[in-house]
Amino acid sequence: MKLELFVACDFAADYAGKLSLVGVFDTLGAPQVPVFHPQLCIAAKIRFDETETGPKNVHLSLTDPDGRNVLQPINLKIDTPTPPPDNSTAVVNLVFNIGGIKFERIGEHSLDLSLDGTHIASTPIFLRRSLPTQ
Repeated sequence: MKLELFVACDFAADYAGKLSLVGVFDTLGAPQVPVFHPQLCIAAKIRFDETETGPKNVHLSLTDPDGRNVLQPINLKIDTPTPPPDNSTAVVNLVFNIGGIKFERIGEHSLDLSLDGTHIASTPIFLRRSLPTQ
């Protein structure tokens, strides 16, 4: 298994195996907390070899700087496909579209991805205080 991509973005979709991403980011600005983020998309691209074919359990979490859950952890079952003819690997694209996230703390938040109970990736989302626009 090889993780090729794990990002937060404004929009993500999987169109017949083609992963489309818009507005990849790692920092959000807010003049004060709490702040509601209307739409957070998280995308991952995971490559599996033929020996890894079969069912897998995916776990996604987002935690604040103190390690508290910002959103309810997401658990998902996937089925890793057999690689197509003439390919040695198969790809699984994961897209999570999450609306209405409430961030209550300024600082570094952590997106974490696990597969069958093994942590495979982390990426930060920094919430920074920004000046109000005038």
